[in-house]
Amino acid sequence: MMERIDRILAHHGYGSRKDVKKLLRTACVTRNGERILDPATRIDPEADALAVDGTPLTLRRDLYLMMHKCADVVCANRDGEHRTVFDLLAPELRRTFFGSALHHVGRLDIDTEGLLILTSDGALTHRLISPKSHIAKTYAVRLRDTPDETARTTYTAQFAQGLHVAPEGNAPAFDAQSATLAWLCDGADIDETTARNAAGCDCLLTLHEGKFHQVKRMFAAVGNEVVYLKRVAVGALKLDAALAPGEYRELTDDELSQLQTES
Repeated sequence: MMERIDRILAHHGYGSRKDVKKLLRTACVTRNGERILDPATRIDPEADALAVDGTPLTLRRDLYLMMHKCADVVCANRDGEHRTVFDLLAPELRRTFFGSALHHVGRLDIDTEGLLILTSDGALTHRLISPKSHIAKTYAVRLRDTPDETARTTYTAQFAQGLHVAPEGNAPAFDAQSATLAWLCDGADIDETTARNAAGCDCLLTLHEGKFHQVKRMFAAVGNEVVYLKRVAVGALKLDAALAPGEYRELTDDELSQLQTES
């Protein structure tokens, strides 16, 4: 897709469209070695080589980040009381890309930790959060009351069958879809990355929807309480166990491909 040079430069930190017009007059902006003066010049970000005063400009249409969200930060652009996930980002990342402004894909509660995807790719966001996509989300859960073997069997059957979940505040009651429980004390067959992310937890819960406070409300429906919650995977994408809470990194090409083809 072709883009105007003034839009490209504005999106890559060179100021407003007005600033870019001045830049084109005062600096040497080139496409494939030829100087550009007209701000309406159209560029192919995938094929053209741009440079500003001889310095190559790496074009990026969208940004894809994996963050290990920590507790006590909120998934919001602004909050008058708490830090937001965007406060954890380097200033140069808080800008508009070609797709849209950087945003979080879904939400995690303020006290919930774990995998949070941030991107400027609106199409990917829609794909991941749409109920039609049926993308799995996996959470590591620590419970107030560690269930014995009989209770674990009962919980597993109830979650698999689907639970009726009571209303909470303004959020209405709902019938939760079938969800899968894997009990860590029973030697659940999980990979090393998941095991490290789930250390100290009782179980892994995998579900395919995202209602308000859903995990907490589902366990409340069976008479227990969640005291710690961490999202460890979205589809096949697992939280990088090397990321400390509050840290983030860009997705690899393979990880992005996983998300784009997840079903």
